Amino acid sequence: MFNASLGWFTKDEQFPFFIQYGEHDEDLGLHKHLDFSELVIVLNGNATHIVNSESSFIKKGDVFVINEETFHAYKDPHDFKICNIMFRSDFLHTAGPDLRTLNGYQALFILEPFYRSIHSYKSKLSLSIPNLEYVSSLISAMSDEYINKYQGHQTMLKSRFMELVVYLSRQYDHQDKGMNSNLMHLANAISYIEDHYLQPITLEEIASQSDISVRHLNRIFKSYYRTTPIAYLHKLRFERACTMLKQTKLSIADIASDCGFNDSNYFTRQFTKTFGNSPKAYRRES
Repeated sequence: MFNASLGWFTKDEQFPFFIQYGEHDEDLGLHKHLDFSELVIVLNGNATHIVNSESSFIKKGDVFVINEETFHAYKDPHDFKICNIMFRSDFLHTAGPDLRTLNGYQALFILEPFYRSIHSYKSKLSLSIPNLEYVSSLISAMSDEYINKYQGHQTMLKSRFMELVVYLSRQYDHQDKGMNSNLMHLANAISYIEDHYLQPITLEEIASQSDISVRHLNRIFKSYYRTTPIAYLHKLRFERACTMLKQTKLSIADIASDCGFNDSNYFTRQFTKTFGNSPKAYRRES
């Protein structure tokens, strides 16, 4: 157990802000932040997140805020990569007053960290793959500004950080409130699918990684997502395929292969069934 200060990461008292990527191959011990809050974006993999004495499963796409004086740790990381953005609480006070009117902002940056610091509260924002990709592009630009310290980098970092805060707040407000994030098996299944959706994977593999039967996997997916694991897998693949059809000149066969489909004819049939247009027609109309 140890205490962390913002001074460990930056000596700039006039600009109390720090951003970094972290890849955790081993457990990170219980610690608390003495004088800063931390926005965490899980970019890949999964781990057990311990807050005070409570544990919850976190995975790719999860976003949460840990306030100062709150103990937390990471345990049993698996391909676990995160982005840490550390800031003093008054850093957000420079934002416009309309920010505090966003329900998502109040939930993600104010209420969740407060409740998490005093008792068990495992709720968090879970980004979809496309939304995570957009967030990843924002934090990549922020990291570049911070490392290279271009002229005006502090103003640019503040601007991009506020853009990120607003974007995450809006996503929080729109996310499915009915999802039970405490359901370990379902979280494992989602994490595995989102980490491997571009690879050829089977229902049996997903169930095995989730330590449940195929029948039970289908049941909990239908209960919480109103769909099946395979339909969810196809949804992710088709989102990627649509982007590639719009932005590249790759052949349909190459796109099918890149999106995890071994059979381009099967890909075309399923794509047409989903969108009402063949991949070629979709590309032409786009």
